[in-house]
Amino acid sequence: MNLIDLDQLLILAKGRPIAGLDLGTKTIGVAVSDRHHSFAHPRPVIMRTKFTQDAAALLALLERDQVAAVAIGWPINMDGSEGPRAQATKAFVRNMARVTKLPFFLWDERLSTVAAERALLEMDVSRKKRGERIDSAAAAFILQGVLDRLQTLLPAPDDARSDEDPRS
Repeated sequence: MNLIDLDQLLILAKGRPIAGLDLGTKTIGVAVSDRHHSFAHPRPVIMRTKFTQDAAALLALLERDQVAAVAIGWPINMDGSEGPRAQATKAFVRNMARVTKLPFFLWDERLSTVAAERALLEMDVSRKKRGERIDSAAAAFILQGVLDRLQTLLPAPDDARSDEDPRS
């Protein structure tokens, strides 16, 4: 399996976008970051059919955006245990490893769909449009969590450069 940790993600994705996925049984929500890893931008959902078709559609989108790595929502239970959906997510990553060398990073997605729906409600999105956008919004929520965490790992910018004369 091509799973990586957060430190590896920071190194691999330098200057290239990261994708976020919310893996559902009927759809795959997708979001992609900017190159500076500041913002998650939702993409259209992928309607699930067969794995080979799902993987082809996903890889085409990821290649178009020149994604360096993929953060996938890991739906662990509230008590931290892994249920059937967490196992299905790991199986999806194992299957993807057969068709791509892109690295995947598991991100705890507990309550991400709830948070995404709450955000859509606050934006006064109609029930019908919420249903169409919820998976991509959840993917953006997952990815934004990863991006925010990565920002805390980056070294603080050094305002005083040691090679400059402080008197100038």
